[in-house]
Amino acid sequence: MRRGDDVAVRLVSNPPNPWRSDAVEWLESIPATELRVFEQNASSALQANDSPDVPFRLGLNPYRGCQHACAYCYARPTHEYLDFGAGTDFDSQLVVKVDLVETLRRELSSGRRKPEVVGLSGITDCYQPIEATYALTRGCLEALADFRWPVGIITKGVLIERDLEVLTRLRDRADLRVFVSIPFARDDDSRRVETGAPPSSRRFKTIERLAEAGVDVGVAVSPVIPGWTDHEIPELLERARMAGASRAFMVLLRLPGVVLEVFEQRMRAIVPERADKILSLLRGARGGRLQDTRFGHRMRGEGPRFDMVEKLFRMHCRRLGLAADSEPEALDGLGRPRVEVERGPSQGSLFDLGGAR
Repeated sequence: MRRGDDVAVRLVSNPPNPWRSDAVEWLESIPATELRVFEQNASSALQANDSPDVPFRLGLNPYRGCQHACAYCYARPTHEYLDFGAGTDFDSQLVVKVDLVETLRRELSSGRRKPEVVGLSGITDCYQPIEATYALTRGCLEALADFRWPVGIITKGVLIERDLEVLTRLRDRADLRVFVSIPFARDDDSRRVETGAPPSSRRFKTIERLAEAGVDVGVAVSPVIPGWTDHEIPELLERARMAGASRAFMVLLRLPGVVLEVFEQRMRAIVPERADKILSLLRGARGGRLQDTRFGHRMRGEGPRFDMVEKLFRMHCRRLGLAADSEPEALDGLGRPRVEVERGPSQGSLFDLGGAR
């Protein structure tokens, strides 16, 4: 599909779900995908995880699947547990938890849990386009603000700007940190790999608007794709800092399960001259493997090239006055009592975190 000088590549293959006993393979042309929405009631709202690689213990996922259609999305295999595929189905067969706000309010009012950081979202983007219709993320944030629970958000969705009033209220009543995910410096690259997400340039504007509203906002340079985006790290950090970001973290590309197939197919379609190099460099950063599912290793790389990339990231964070986190540390400090400090010229004062009060 050609738009002017830009080429938009859509993922239209759907690798078979290994948990199903049947699979369909198209013998003629693959039909165009269309969005389908399935509404369901939520059995629970807050979901606990024990992964040391995730920066929050409690997650909140208003949706399953994601219209942003990022070829590298690690959450794609979760769609297989819903009897869907992890390819096109993940992008277009969406599940909406229509009673999530009411379910969350019941859980928060029960008194069975003490407030702790809630992450939005682990296996979807809470500000994907369908949120404009259902407003579940907004409703959940209002509930969390009412009950004074701290929140961390990672998103590519510029729709978050709609909720500035709710976000600032949450910041004032409990605590809040937002990361905007921007792995590509060039808009044409983001359009080809993250086909349903806003272009990178628009996401920098979102950082600016969040910062202007007084929200603690950072940039997630994630994922870092060896041989493609690693050299763009200085530019991404500088543009984020100019927009008002106060912190940053990076995560190496990870391709669990069928995500490897989806990602490789997209690379061979849009950058065939780079595909083999990207995969070779990824193996070099993963100890000779393309996938590493071990806790504590999934988000990090190894070897001389990854060490160089990590040093590049931290060096430029220091140069720009950005707090440099790893993803497991990205939400550290949320919900802790605010420490009042005298405001001076030091950059360090930019990173003091608020707490529940």
